[in-house]
Amino acid sequence: MKPVMDNRNKTGAPDNSLINTSENYEVEYWANKFGVRPERLKTAVRAVGNSAAAVAKYLNNK
Repeated sequence: MKPVMDNRNKTGAPDNSLINTSENYEVEYWANKFGVRPERLKTAVRAVGNSAAAVAKYLNNK
């Protein structure tokens, strides 16, 4: 069985509620969206998980 990979060409609504720190383009997107450096974003994801809402709350409280 072949593993399912992230396909940027796949159409449909993206899952904007989760942050995938394994994909550089997602790290760049979310870091820019939250106005933080990529390292800070990854620290936040490690602290609270990959929920965008939880990361936003964590970053706003720091």
